[in-house]
Amino acid sequence: MATKSETTLLQSLGRLAPQLRPIAWRLFAGLLTALAASLVALAIPQVYRVLVNTALEPGKGTGALWLGTGVVLVLGIMEAWLMVLRRQFVIVPATTVETRMRTSFYRHLQQLAVEFHDRWGSGQLLSRAMSDLNFMRRWMAFGAIMLVVTALTVVIGVVLMFSMSWELGLIFLAAAVPITIFGFTFRRSYGSASRRSQDQAGDLATVVEESVHGIRVLKAFGRGREALDSFAEQAQELQATEIHKAKSLAQFSLIVTLLPELALAAGLVVGILLVHGGRLDVGTLVAFFATAAVVAGPVESVGPLLSMTLTAKTALDRHFEVMDAKNTITEPTNPVRLDPVRGKLEFRDVHFRFPDTVAGTPDLLNGVDLALRAGETMALVGVTGSGKSTLLNLVPRLFDATSGTVELDGTDIRQLSLKDLRTHVSVAFEDTTLFSNSVRDNVLLGAAAHPGLSPDEVLEQALEVAQAGFAHTLPQGVDTLIGEEGLSLSGGQRQRIALARAIAARPAVLVLDDPLSALDVNTEERVSQRLRQVLEATTTLIVAHRPSTVAMADRVALLQDGRITAVGTHAGLLAENEHYRYVLASLETEPKDLDTGFDEELPDDLGTGALPVAPRTSTSNAKEASE
Repeated sequence: MATKSETTLLQSLGRLAPQLRPIAWRLFAGLLTALAASLVALAIPQVYRVLVNTALEPGKGTGALWLGTGVVLVLGIMEAWLMVLRRQFVIVPATTVETRMRTSFYRHLQQLAVEFHDRWGSGQLLSRAMSDLNFMRRWMAFGAIMLVVTALTVVIGVVLMFSMSWELGLIFLAAAVPITIFGFTFRRSYGSASRRSQDQAGDLATVVEESVHGIRVLKAFGRGREALDSFAEQAQELQATEIHKAKSLAQFSLIVTLLPELALAAGLVVGILLVHGGRLDVGTLVAFFATAAVVAGPVESVGPLLSMTLTAKTALDRHFEVMDAKNTITEPTNPVRLDPVRGKLEFRDVHFRFPDTVAGTPDLLNGVDLALRAGETMALVGVTGSGKSTLLNLVPRLFDATSGTVELDGTDIRQLSLKDLRTHVSVAFEDTTLFSNSVRDNVLLGAAAHPGLSPDEVLEQALEVAQAGFAHTLPQGVDTLIGEEGLSLSGGQRQRIALARAIAARPAVLVLDDPLSALDVNTEERVSQRLRQVLEATTTLIVAHRPSTVAMADRVALLQDGRITAVGTHAGLLAENEHYRYVLASLETEPKDLDTGFDEELPDDLGTGALPVAPRTSTSNAKEASE
């Protein structure tokens, strides 16, 4: 996760200015109406002053009393109406800004490189997208406006109190000095705790998400108690931070509530003495304390408003930590368009190292040179950790090569727009990811329009090639909603849907990171044959973890020590290359298709849908279960 940078309150809130500019007049109108409501509230004590000094004199009629009562009633209605008007001015624009910022945040997340997402916990990003922006919206609509209005109300109220009696005003003002001093201490303490609390909440959200996604593993290994203990420990840390925040706020609230009340008590004694000495009339004394009561409300709300402001500052800091992250996968200034695309793929002296790699460590890819002819299928093999998947990720620019070039039809892929490149290149990963949507929408996710084929025809062909006909046996067929990440399907079914998604895109280059690991050899062979028929002009680069996959490729490339050390046919390399034989011997044994038991019961190789699957014993199966 990115390191936190210290910023002042004004610097943090100032970064919100561009977002507020379009709605500034609405916020200003809200501020004016809120201020007008406070001024109306401060005017009511002045009516009391006149009323006490005139209407209550001996011999006066009740006319003045009723007039004063009517004036107070009208002022009260005006105050309530102005408060309603304030909400009308600010709520809609504040929620609009929140929505716009949330959308921009999501767009930025999509644009950021994979390496960014590898560093950040999903819970941290989720809390920034939801909770932090919610804090910001509430502060915009209420906290910022009321903090300004509160300050102005206190200043105007104190001025009015001084105009009525400077002696009583000094007593009230004396209480503000320790409040101001304590306010600076409170801001530092609460601001630090607020940041810690929001970070801890993000970490806790990550734990919940990981536990939900890995619930099968936790249950299968009986680790629910350990997961609960770990979660409870983090929850208790968050609780301790929240208690610290509450105590800080309570102490500050005690000060800002107690000192003004003590000042009023002292003022009452002094005021009575002044009235007794003839230096102050009763009406003015009543008006003074009525004004002090109006001012007391804003003074007591300073604590919550200041805490809201500090929380909003923290939320904005956390938001801009992500928004300031630079996208290392950039668009070219003048993109090149390939038309037509033949699919010739070439790696030229490609080096790659992760940004956090220890200095002095050799590059993971250390000068890869490899050329794929248009339309051929090449298998990429190597020992675990040799960088096979990383090499594949360079083709759609999920990562960028540290040096060297990856070329498509002789053009550096960095000269193509990302949209065009990822239209020409389709990917299917071993770790399949499906979305909580229908089978149809998952398969057609990246499908472009194909001349002469309707979307339904593209869907059917992709399912048929991927041997995913089981989709028609689901409760609502291809319109069945599958669970989050496709976990309502078996491993083999998920892989077939993911492969169908890659096929439906009809790419010029198909990059497969062992997407058939959960299929048996017969199903894999049928899929491979259909791929050759339907995508005969497509160049395919596939990471192979099984001898059967390697044998079906046109050529095989051997990745060793960060370089391609041999390229040839499976038979040729098997006869001539010792390391190749070693790699093949280390490849996992042929696993049983997760769905084979179900497929045998149905005609036309159709699966049965989302059914429980018995545990398997091979290494790949254990890996799949853990995922």
